[in-house]
Amino acid sequence: MTVLYKLETFEGPLDLLLHLIDKAEIDIQDIPVSEITEQYMEYLQTMQELELEVTSEFLVMAATLLSIKSKLLLPKPPVIDFEDFEYYDEEEYDPRAELVERLIEYRKIKSIASQLMDMESERSLIFTKEPDDLAPFAPSQEDNPIMGLHASDLIAAFRKALGKAARRTSYARVTRDEISVKDRIRDVSEALQRTGKGGRLRFSSLLNDTMVRHEIVATFLAILELMKMKAILCYQEKLFDDIVMEWRGADITDGLQESEINY
Repeated sequence: MTVLYKLETFEGPLDLLLHLIDKAEIDIQDIPVSEITEQYMEYLQTMQELELEVTSEFLVMAATLLSIKSKLLLPKPPVIDFEDFEYYDEEEYDPRAELVERLIEYRKIKSIASQLMDMESERSLIFTKEPDDLAPFAPSQEDNPIMGLHASDLIAAFRKALGKAARRTSYARVTRDEISVKDRIRDVSEALQRTGKGGRLRFSSLLNDTMVRHEIVATFLAILELMKMKAILCYQEKLFDDIVMEWRGADITDGLQESEINY
């Protein structure tokens, strides 16, 4: 069984030529084609002996080197000078020029590729991670409740608080009403009796400026009770006008003393 080995040292014929030139420490602009060609052919022979696969690119470069070597070995033709005739000057022509230009460009590309490989190697040692949202773990800062306020605003708020506190501590004295509805019934009936049967009084005549609210309410309730007892008749001459009270008769006056009104 035949085992074939693929050479990984050189990536192509130009790579091999650069290796031979650097190893011999010669100027790439002045390549000794004869010496380099011999070393190149020896390398191809070694590859064949080791049963390594020789690609067509290596064979094409070998043919190119042999062609350049043969051109350099051939004698130069004499220079023929004809008037109005453009001729080729062999002194200015170098068969190695195209190969040298290719080697220089390849060396530049190889140098850039080496730099990129070094950058890749350095970058492979760095491990990155997408940034996480750490906002939920950040300490929450409460808004300042007095932000934007001035000293005058604080003084006004303090005075308002003091006013509320003073009202909370104030108290009122509740006194018992000194007049009852039953007493007012007696007062109203006596006032109407003095007018005689069929006499009339207006509700406003029973009130005065010195009366307080509970006395006015008691007077109004007394009129309602007298209407309920049918002792008086109340009406208004027009809407929202003063209430007019008319006495119905003296015979009902005796029943006022026996009334069950206790408020």
